[in-house]
Amino acid sequence: MTQFARTSEVLTVLAAQDSERLTVGDIVAVLRDRAFALLVVLLGLPNCLPMPPPIPLICGLLLALVAAQLAAGMSAPWLPRALLGRSIARSDLQRAVNRAVPLLRRLERWSRPRLRVFENDIGMRTMGLLLLALSLVLIVAAPLVGQIPLGLAVTLVGLGLVERDGIVVAAGLGIGVLGVLLNLGFVYAVFTAVVGLLNLGAAAAGA
Repeated sequence: MTQFARTSEVLTVLAAQDSERLTVGDIVAVLRDRAFALLVVLLGLPNCLPMPPPIPLICGLLLALVAAQLAAGMSAPWLPRALLGRSIARSDLQRAVNRAVPLLRRLERWSRPRLRVFENDIGMRTMGLLLLALSLVLIVAAPLVGQIPLGLAVTLVGLGLVERDGIVVAAGLGIGVLGVLLNLGFVYAVFTAVVGLLNLGAAAAGA
């Protein structure tokens, strides 16, 4: 894997590993010096598809850790040994990569360095804070309706960071806002339904 390999090439190599399960440590070893931005892509990618628990939770927690370090200005990600040992089935990763690679290749043909406002210390720290907010919402996201927009948002932000393309980053953040609003709407709907049931029960008991 060369320094100038595109995101789609890195993910294809990663999904083609021999073992049945890939640990977080295996993934970081493949990503090497591009670990921050590509970890963001990789942690968002599984959530672009319907995934069983606890994959969204694990991705959200790992993304929160990575984003916090980005916000703190660290030059390379640090992950605790317990997290490095956690694994994901290669078949799950391969399924997500196979779905994403054709789209990634089209984006890579169109993407180029532009609007590079985040390519400084303040910009990267701000990106870390925004990704941290998205990761916290992803941890508690509603299945499908809330998970998939957030996964797409995180993936686009990470891809924009890799390709140094501010337009892709902005598109990801825009979708992220939509994902947050969808999850807030879901929470509000559930809360309203619960309150309505409680009021109905109270009215029935009073009658």
